[in-house]
Amino acid sequence: MATTHGYDVHTGPVGAIPAQPVPAVPAQPVPAQVVEQRAVNRPAERAWAITRIGLGFIFLWAFVDKVFGLGFATPAERAWLTGASPTTGFLKGTGENALGGVFGALAGQGWVDWLFMLGLLGVGTALILGIGLRIAAVAGGVMMVLMWAAELPLQNNPFLDDHLIYTAVLAGLALAGAGTTWGIGAWWATTPLVRRYPILR
Repeated sequence: MATTHGYDVHTGPVGAIPAQPVPAVPAQPVPAQVVEQRAVNRPAERAWAITRIGLGFIFLWAFVDKVFGLGFATPAERAWLTGASPTTGFLKGTGENALGGVFGALAGQGWVDWLFMLGLLGVGTALILGIGLRIAAVAGGVMMVLMWAAELPLQNNPFLDDHLIYTAVLAGLALAGAGTTWGIGAWWATTPLVRRYPILR
């Protein structure tokens, strides 16, 4: 064995223990119940995604229709672009309701129009893209509850109408993290801004 000052040219330092290869760790199989649970969750995730996109389209379409007066809920002469107020018709129509005096006084106010239209645009965009669902749920829920309150007392039900159902659906979308399926919610959650402020998820 050739050595040079206690060092074997083939194996290293004399007396040293040869390095042992690190055994490969076998991949752990995914438990069957986990695989089954994932398979069960996929239809539910897709159902939430369809609901999210559909509800987002309702909000976003209302915004577009009121801006341009496309003739669906808003005739051309009452388009926001022509200077008409997008909230006046609804708010003035609540005059005979329990809280009609409060909401009627808001009709035609510029800041009310801007808040309402930005709410429609923001909530609709967030739902369709699958981002900011927590804020969208809060903002959209506040809008729906205020519209529900403006119509009290309800004509067809003691207390429940579509506005409250929309509010519940918005909360469910946020709690279910519904932006990751058919949306960019997964990417959005990894951005530095959202990591710093998780409320933006």
